[in-house]
Amino acid sequence: MRYQKATEILPEELVELIQEYIDGGYVYIPRKHENKKNWGEGTSIKEELQSRNEEIYEKYQDGFQVSELAELYYLSEKSIQRILLAEKQKSKK
Repeated sequence: MRYQKATEILPEELVELIQEYIDGGYVYIPRKHENKKNWGEGTSIKEELQSRNEEIYEKYQDGFQVSELAELYYLSEKSIQRILLAEKQKSKK
């Protein structure tokens, strides 16, 4: 998402009305409900994170310690533990 200048896309009267409420600030205008997208939709981030999590689980099974994985992936030990638990549960299915 990028910022757009209100004076370039909105009628002058509407800009003046908005300035009555917030003069010089930032306003987020959410998408219409029917246009909402799920997190990660339109990018490959979900697949990248899943691949990373599977890699973390494999390294853990190969003998890496939680603290080593946390340092290697720049995550907290708690995050690594959550990933390991989720991957373990997934592998049982």
